[in-house]
Amino acid sequence: MIVAMAGLPGAGKSTLARALAPRLAAVVLDKDRIRDSLFGPLHVDYNREQDDFCVDVMYRTTRWLVHRDPATVVILDGRNYAHADQIATLRQMAADLDEPLRVIECRCDGEIALARIEEDRAAGRHPAANRDAALYRKLQAAADPISQPKLVIDTGRPVADCVADCLAHLRRPRRGAPRV
Repeated sequence: MIVAMAGLPGAGKSTLARALAPRLAAVVLDKDRIRDSLFGPLHVDYNREQDDFCVDVMYRTTRWLVHRDPATVVILDGRNYAHADQIATLRQMAADLDEPLRVIECRCDGEIALARIEEDRAAGRHPAANRDAALYRKLQAAADPISQPKLVIDTGRPVADCVADCLAHLRRPRRGAPRV
């Protein structure tokens, strides 16, 4: 199975991905950590071309992992999936692999997301140096709605509750995703 974490910066994608991974025996592929590893501090550039390159590395790694062990669960983290073409490419990649895809859209109140972003910046906890309030607002203004099927999770709630709802969703046969 492929699980794609979607949502604006600060929405809790990475926190939820890290909490889900051990429960699913999953591999987490994080775009921001991949970018940091590939390009280091001298060559990191937060543009669409480098984002797409890093996501391509994530998708190629997903293909490799799934071909090596079809039981592998891969969690894709770090892309907001804020544009319809990004979701279409994601869905095509999963279809090409003949793997089930589950999209989890993380949402929370804007004030919560902005507070998380500021906390992470102050503590140096997030690898993406461009992750700030301006980026949040820019992505929010330009975001396309993510088409169904997906699970929408309110990550303003406790992480344990979000994990429980995600696990229930991921473990049941796919028929459409409820709003949680």
